[in-house]
Amino acid sequence: MAKAKYSKSKDGYFRAKVWDGTYNADGSKHRINLISKKSSADLEKKVNEFKNRVVKREYVTSSDISLYEYALEWLDTYKVNRSRNTYLMYRNIIDKHIIDLADTPLQSLTHARLQILINDRSDRPRTCQQLLLTLRQVLKSAAKSQLIPINVSYELADDLELPAYKSKEKRALTDLEIKAIKTADFTDREKCFVYLIYGCGLRRGEALALTKYDISFEQAEISITKSMAFDVNNSYIKETKTARGQRTVPMPGYLHSFLKDYIKTIDNYLITKVDGTEMTLSSFEKMWEQIIKKMNLAVGGTDKIRLIHGLTPHIFRHNYCTRLCYQVPAISTKMIAKLLGDTEKMVSEVYSHILAEKEQVGDSIEKAISL
Repeated sequence: MAKAKYSKSKDGYFRAKVWDGTYNADGSKHRINLISKKSSADLEKKVNEFKNRVVKREYVTSSDISLYEYALEWLDTYKVNRSRNTYLMYRNIIDKHIIDLADTPLQSLTHARLQILINDRSDRPRTCQQLLLTLRQVLKSAAKSQLIPINVSYELADDLELPAYKSKEKRALTDLEIKAIKTADFTDREKCFVYLIYGCGLRRGEALALTKYDISFEQAEISITKSMAFDVNNSYIKETKTARGQRTVPMPGYLHSFLKDYIKTIDNYLITKVDGTEMTLSSFEKMWEQIIKKMNLAVGGTDKIRLIHGLTPHIFRHNYCTRLCYQVPAISTKMIAKLLGDTEKMVSEVYSHILAEKEQVGDSIEKAISL
């Protein structure tokens, strides 16, 4: 005979605490008491019936708020302290895409309706990725706010089909571009920026946020502790992209020598506007335009003939990592990731083709199992 699932308490009742699909203020699951005077089997039947009712959304706070309205609340509650660019990405997704569901109550959403929302944007694969990312976070938050059961929040966003997306192919600097770096007639300010992103693999914001106090000539190192971002045109200082982003990187000799003299000419930030004030987005874009123009002229190009084109600061970072990967095993992928302020997994995945090129499989096996 099967053992009873629930035991009778001293008062003669069978009792069970069952999650009602919502959460308490502290984030813990909210449970209610179910009882039966009859038997364990009767209580088990009640528990199963209750769970079915939870799945049907019967035990949530009644509300006619739409997904769009709740998404706006979520944005200004949970994302207001994120970086400006991140906040604006979410805002764009909500205002331009989730707004299509402004007349759809959150509690009436279906998986099919969300799939249609994505399908209507199938010509913009990257937007669809960001849309799904936003939907998952908004729905999870709605469950914590007791507007929908947690299982429903997962079911709504589960297995939504996205259009195929292929990220832009990363590339390192060409030999012509490296030659241009060596021979271009840069101003000291332009040279400082180029040397920083080329010789240290820094992100644009990390290089722009550097001050003279981040430089250690004794250790030949630069401390990366912050980043510069832009709100429309004006700059502001924020934390690095991740906690790993806070790091120290060695300075190559040419950068060390250059900075020793350059640092005497500045008051605080290494890179500023021409007049010495804090950088703005438009000022940076003008500086970068001049950098590309001078590199183009340095290798024989003209205003009409562009030999240097499509070059971004991030390509310099990719070049830095690519060249370090060619030095494996003299330098480990773990150390490369540390210098980049990124994960070892990223290094291994993005640069696996380079690491594979370096593997001398035949020679290694011969040495490993030689007699």
